Amino acid sequence: MSNHASTPHPEPSARSAYGLDALNFFLADVRDGLGPYLAIYLTSRRHWDPSRVGVAMAAMLVGTIATQSFAGALIDRVRWKRAAVAMAAGVVAAGCLAMIAFPDFPVVVGSQALVGAAASIFPPAIAALSLGIVGHARLARRTGRNEAFNHLGNVASAVAAGAAGYLLGYGAIFVLVALSASLSAATALALPEGEIDHDLARGAAEGKAGAAGAESVIDLLKDRRLLVFTACAVMFHFANAAMLPLVGQKVTQGMDRGTAVLMSACIITAQLVMIPVALAASRFAETAGRKPVFLAAFAVLPVRGLLYTLTTNPYALVAIQILDGIGAGIFGVVSVLVVADLTRGTGRFNLTQGMVATATALGAALSNVVSGYIVKAGGFDAGFLTLASIAVAGLVLYAWGTSETRDAPAVAPAAPTPGVA
Repeated sequence: MSNHASTPHPEPSARSAYGLDALNFFLADVRDGLGPYLAIYLTSRRHWDPSRVGVAMAAMLVGTIATQSFAGALIDRVRWKRAAVAMAAGVVAAGCLAMIAFPDFPVVVGSQALVGAAASIFPPAIAALSLGIVGHARLARRTGRNEAFNHLGNVASAVAAGAAGYLLGYGAIFVLVALSASLSAATALALPEGEIDHDLARGAAEGKAGAAGAESVIDLLKDRRLLVFTACAVMFHFANAAMLPLVGQKVTQGMDRGTAVLMSACIITAQLVMIPVALAASRFAETAGRKPVFLAAFAVLPVRGLLYTLTTNPYALVAIQILDGIGAGIFGVVSVLVVADLTRGTGRFNLTQGMVATATALGAALSNVVSGYIVKAGGFDAGFLTLASIAVAGLVLYAWGTSETRDAPAVAPAAPTPGVA
């Protein structure tokens, strides 16, 4: 067990615990916006050509990447974290409703960019609220619970969106996301403000509330452990992001009907697996340490890539998605814990999260671009094997280039920085 806390942090109330559960559940349908449903709507109902649809879909990613680091810095600085979540959720709701009310190219692209920018607030805000409420000693369990409710929300939203689209039309999906955003805002504001330690939420150590200033970004970037972990996280997403899209393209070649059902089955399977995996990962990360758990996440990636080269059987492909649930379920938990370990005492917990998220998003984007060219030149098996090789390289780098962070000592507090909350 980690000996991080010099002064025990008060145990959170049931209202805070269940409030965080509900917030993660409702935000699952909000963090990713409309996702593939927007592409289907624009193609089938508005008859947009693929190039315009592609621009609309990319606009959200651009908005998120451009604002992730700023969002993390903002959450480090402000004490109105609950209001930040509520306002961001309101922007997502307004963007979804604007796209269905005014489905013109400028409105859709602009709304998507705003939704992406607003969505960048959610990950650091949830992590900050969790750390500020439960403290470092309970963060592993809380993060696992956050991820479990997030994945449960993803499953529920996928089922609800499918039913709404089928029974009421695709327009109902826009309203469904807006409704989820409204519930997210209400849930965030219902969290008890008095239980949030805002100094701890940005990376201060227990018992030193208000004493730690914010370490400079330059000093933060000198931490070799953080740089190596970020590189490993980028390699993880580079190896992982393109695998499922390539599966969809591969099976489409010999399967004219049922591809959408297969993709839905793959996604739901992975999300269902992530629920127990996230809970288990949080417990093992607390007892055995972060490193062995994250190594397990890396280890399943090359196996998954190799298995995709061996079959096109739909049932086998769905079964292979269990490995995706294991890898992604672990990463969602351990990445937050490692960043919390490495930034404890710096006052830069959420800024660092934003920087790591920006780097991994770029890795995911490059994954799709590079794998596309490789598949075009050498076929789908070449693409899967390339991604598997990158996963092996990341596994080796993490195994030999990093040390365990669970019991890493807190960074000495920096001189207080005026204006930092």
